[in-house]
Amino acid sequence: MANLSILKNGKAKAIRLSTLEAICKALDCQPGDILEYKSDDFIQG
Repeated sequence: MANLSILKNGKAKAIRLSTLEAICKALDCQPGDILEYKSDDFIQG
C-alpha cells in the first residue's frame, strides 16, 4: 500500500521490478499500460 501511495502521488523516483510485476499481475496489464516517460527538463550550468 505504501508503494501505491508514493506512485499515485508522483513522488516515486524509482520502482522495483518486483513491485511493477505485482501491479501488472493485479491489473492484468503490461508496464507500458501504466507507465509514462517524462524527460527531466533542467538547465545545467
